Amino acid sequence: MMPQRRTYDWPCRNRTLRLGERTLVMGILNVTPDSFSDGGEYIDPDKAVTHALEMIRQGADIIDIGGESTRPGAAPVSADNEIRRTAPVIEAIRRKTELPISIDTMKATVAEAALSAGADIINDVSGFEADPAMAGVAAESGAGVVLMHMKGTPRTMQENPVYADVVQEVVDYLAARAGAVEQAGVARERIVLDPGIGFGKTLEHNLALLRHLPELLAAGYPVLVGASRKRFIGQITGRENPEDRRAGSLGVAAWSVGAGAHILRVHDVIDTCDVCRMLDRLETGEP
Repeated sequence: MMPQRRTYDWPCRNRTLRLGERTLVMGILNVTPDSFSDGGEYIDPDKAVTHALEMIRQGADIIDIGGESTRPGAAPVSADNEIRRTAPVIEAIRRKTELPISIDTMKATVAEAALSAGADIINDVSGFEADPAMAGVAAESGAGVVLMHMKGTPRTMQENPVYADVVQEVVDYLAARAGAVEQAGVARERIVLDPGIGFGKTLEHNLALLRHLPELLAAGYPVLVGASRKRFIGQITGRENPEDRRAGSLGVAAWSVGAGAHILRVHDVIDTCDVCRMLDRLETGEP
């Protein structure tokens, strides 16, 4: 049996998502030329919108749109480039659906543009540290917030990351960032935490965080896990090509649901939704 998952109401601007009654699936939409798995595939706005609508048909609960790659070794891009890549796509998707939209960015100006275009959630891999103005944007807009742990920057994060105790350090960091963001005016109930699987972590670090997800959940916030197609899965399965890591990703998804995660951020929406539906139904005891 899975542990009893705590439920939360997650306010995201003008909507509230119920977390914990079932697992929510966040579909990844990278409008970048260089993301690790699907870089360049959806850089064309029409293709990006088509893919978003397909993920919605497949069962995605949230669409997460990013205009800057955060793969290991990635170079930063300007805010203007990010806005040009993301805002028109968000506007086009919003015209076609009321589904929640998330902007994956570390820059406050990009978040502002995305929110103006119709986004509801700010997903920041820097835990709101990269741009001091980000917390103000979130507080003023009432956006939902995802705070992630990352050691270093995307360009440097995989250069020999070292921890004394990766689980405790990640839990302490995220609890501290949540506290700082709350002090800046973001309501506690708007915050979701993400341990940052693959962001400045070795294979062993990633496995330790997944095995100890309940310790992060004990901090009292909903938890998002984003492990889809990541390198540590390839290290275990021997799959060099990220697109060949679907089965391994589903294994991590199932483990994360069993450990109590509320949201899964994934590339393979339809398969992950099927896994979540099965596990959620088994847990409720409904026929």
